[in-house]
Amino acid sequence: MRVVQTIGVPTLSDNAGATSTVVDADAIVVALKSRTAPVAEAVEQSLYAAKWLQRQGVEQLYFKVCSTFDSTDRGNIGPVAEALADALQVGIVPVCPAFPETNRTVYKGHLYVGDVLLSDSSMRHHPLTPMTDSNLTHILRRQSKGEVGLADHGYVRQGAKAIRDQLERLQSVGKRFAVVDAIDNEDLMEMGKAFKGLPLVVAGSGVAIGLPQNFGITPSAGAANLPLVRGPRAIVSGSCSAASNAQVVDFIKRGGDAFSVDPLHIAAGRDIVAEALQWAASRISEAPVLFYATAQPETVKSVQAQIGVEQAGYLVERALSQIAYGLVKRGVRQLIVAGGETSGACVQALQVQQMRIGPQIDPGVPWCYAQSPAAGDDGLMLALKSGNFGAVDFFTRAFGMLA
Repeated sequence: MRVVQTIGVPTLSDNAGATSTVVDADAIVVALKSRTAPVAEAVEQSLYAAKWLQRQGVEQLYFKVCSTFDSTDRGNIGPVAEALADALQVGIVPVCPAFPETNRTVYKGHLYVGDVLLSDSSMRHHPLTPMTDSNLTHILRRQSKGEVGLADHGYVRQGAKAIRDQLERLQSVGKRFAVVDAIDNEDLMEMGKAFKGLPLVVAGSGVAIGLPQNFGITPSAGAANLPLVRGPRAIVSGSCSAASNAQVVDFIKRGGDAFSVDPLHIAAGRDIVAEALQWAASRISEAPVLFYATAQPETVKSVQAQIGVEQAGYLVERALSQIAYGLVKRGVRQLIVAGGETSGACVQALQVQQMRIGPQIDPGVPWCYAQSPAAGDDGLMLALKSGNFGAVDFFTRAFGMLA
C-alpha cells in the first residue's frame, strides 16, 4: 500500500466535511506521541485522530501499539483502545502485537521476544515502561474496564473463519477484547482476512501485512518509491534498548565519529547542544556522525536515581531534538533517529508534518521522505527506528541503501 504518515493530527477544519483523503495514498498513519503521556491526554489525542481519519473516509481504524506492548498498569493501550471502541460503537476488539519478522510472537496469550517470555527479556529493564508480565490478557485486564478473552493458536491455525467465529463467541459472552495468537506470517495473513470489515483493530505493525488483501491491493515495489535527497548524514540515538546499545557499539567499532550526550551534564547546566553542534561543525559530511544518550540499564538507573525518571527522559529528548534540528540547519539531509520517544521529539523539533513511507531497511523500519523548514526546499531522508528494532549493523546498512 502507498502510505503517508502525518506527524500529529492535521487541524480538523483543514478538510472539514470532506470524504476523500487529503493525500494521494492507500493508507494514512497519524503518529501520536502518546505512549507514555498521561492517560487522559493519550485518550484525547487518539479520539481526535480517529475523528480526523473518519472525515477522510477511512474504512478501518488500526490502533498501532508496540510489538512489546510497552505500557504500564495505568495504560495507555487499554484506555485508548476502550475509548476508540466506545466512539466507534464496536462490540469486540482483536488485539495482537505479534511481529514474527522481529521475533515477537504470541502463544496462549503470552508475548515472546525470541525464545524467551517478554518478562524475561531486556524489556523488563525498560526505563519508562518495564514489562514484567508476559500474559497479555492479564495486562489488558489491569488497564481496562472491559473483559478480555483469548483466540488461541488452535483457532488461528484453522484459518480466518475459525478466528472470526471465536471473536463472535467471545463477544456473545461479554468480552470487550480478544487477544489473538500468532507465531508466523501465515497466521497474520489469516488474521488479516478475519479482520476484514472490522471497524477497529489493536495490533503491532506485523498484523498490517494481512490487510491489503481486503482492499483489493496487489503488493507493489513501486509503493515504496521515494525522491532521493543526497547530502551529509547523521544519527541521533536516545534509546537505551539492548538493540540500540549494540548498534551504537558497532558504529563506534567501525571507526564512526560519536558524541556522547550525558543527562547529568545537561542537568548540571552545561550547554551540551552547543557543544555537540560545535563538535559536528568540522565532521558533517557523507561519513555519518552519531550523537547518543544510549546507555546500559545500570547507567540509566543511576542517572534516574540522581535526577528522576521523568526529568532524565525530558532532558535527553529536548537535547537530542535540538541537536537534530541544528544538524539539519547545518546541511544534514539523511538522518536516522533511534528510539520511539526520541523520534517523536525530533520530528516535532524539525516541524515535520508529513512523511511518505519508503523502502524497508530492516523489518519495521523504513526510509521516509519529509519536508522540514530546517532543510529548506531540499527535503529530508528520515529513518525513525524503534529502540528494539534493527540488526547490529543497522546504521551502516541504512546509509548504504541510499548510496
